[in-house]
Amino acid sequence: MIFHDAHNHLQDEWHLPHLDRIAADLTNVGIAGAVVNGTTPDDWPQVSALAARFDWVIPSYGVHPWDCGNRPADWLKRLEAALAEGDRILAIRKPSVGLPTVGSAKVGEIGLDRWILDRAKPDDPRLAGLRRAPLDEQIAVFSAQLALAARDNRAASIHCIDAWGALFDTLRTARLPSRGFLLHAYAGPAEMIKPFADLGAYFSFNGSYLDPKRARQRETFRAVPPGRLLIETDAPAMPLPADLEQFALPPSPTGTRMNHPANLAAVYNGLADFLGQPVASLAMRVEANFQRLFAPTRK
Repeated sequence: MIFHDAHNHLQDEWHLPHLDRIAADLTNVGIAGAVVNGTTPDDWPQVSALAARFDWVIPSYGVHPWDCGNRPADWLKRLEAALAEGDRILAIRKPSVGLPTVGSAKVGEIGLDRWILDRAKPDDPRLAGLRRAPLDEQIAVFSAQLALAARDNRAASIHCIDAWGALFDTLRTARLPSRGFLLHAYAGPAEMIKPFADLGAYFSFNGSYLDPKRARQRETFRAVPPGRLLIETDAPAMPLPADLEQFALPPSPTGTRMNHPANLAAVYNGLADFLGQPVASLAMRVEANFQRLFAPTRK
């Protein structure tokens, strides 16, 4: 079997000291494609470097809603340059087995987030030093990135927390990439799956949803159309339950448990068990969906 990670952050500084080990583990489990998402202009060069080094990395560049308030004045011009660099890297490298026709860099991680405005604690260390952009500012930045994705028909990877209505309203009035877009780690209402799918959405299942305490998020995926289902790690964030981990990394300097990207195989196994189907059948379906969203050549 081969596996595809629809959304991770391999460029994260938590991974860098262990990158050689992580890459070897991913190769051993059968990685065929992984979309590595930048979230700020500061980490886009690292995403490009990974795409140049590993033939299974699909580079994706965007301004995350948490980073929206600190974006530089020339962020959109820099995003276009990063996408062009990603295209250049993909054009000159040999494709990975199982991922034969990647033609363009992707847009993401982008999106909307009300949690940082309404529910996050003022001293949350994950938000230290960040200006929390109001929702209307987030929507403006999100919309500009969606327009860029639609212009070049690049898949977009979308984050949303506590803003599902605003997200839907933005998407239904926007020009969208014809190949579709990803709602990563989808945690919205089950009843919104069809309206989002009608707009072109794919939905990625995250391994943290295998936690018994996250039954609602897990059950939601029973409503996802088989042709729109993807699987992700979001590594180094959103780790699996500890008893399901197959690969471990040392914790971060603050003691946070890190998610090893090679736990992707355990996510496949867990979701297959939950859905009551053979993991090989699930892997074949996810591969077809992954190629449909991420692999077709540009335009």
